[in-house]
Amino acid sequence: MSIVICHLSLVICHLSLVSAQTPPRPYNENQDARADLKKATDLAKKENKHVLIQFGGNWCSWCMRFHAMVNGTPKLDSLMKENYVYLLLNVPHEKQKRDNNLFREFGYPNRFGYPVFVILDKNGNRLNTQDSDAFEHPDPNVKGYDTTKVARFLTMWTPGALNPATYQGAK
Repeated sequence: MSIVICHLSLVICHLSLVSAQTPPRPYNENQDARADLKKATDLAKKENKHVLIQFGGNWCSWCMRFHAMVNGTPKLDSLMKENYVYLLLNVPHEKQKRDNNLFREFGYPNRFGYPVFVILDKNGNRLNTQDSDAFEHPDPNVKGYDTTKVARFLTMWTPGALNPATYQGAK
């Protein structure tokens, strides 16, 4: 009996470790992209923000790095929450399952690879498409993104930065 209990304890410990080591999966692989896009745009309009779409997938290591960095860096997280509705749009790993009509509607951002970012104003109009290569860390020994570059990008595309009243009287 004690052998059975010991064995069961080991199995439970192993399962706990496996589940604790399961990597996060921030992209919803069963997402209704158009419905989520509508919700994001509606919320942006209500809160006077822009929508920042990150096209990518759980299969994309660079997508996962960016998402973790934004959520794990207080300055970036704050910029994002204050100015954007952040929407992760899942791109299936299998090319035949991808929504090419949605890509067409946004000017084929997928041409840049993943992740790729599209900023919409609160009315759903595309303001910018940004390739993530511009954010990579300049040190080739650092595998990831440069927080200063990302912060600058997020700051330059805020609603306030695009509001002409921000610059009236500036010389």
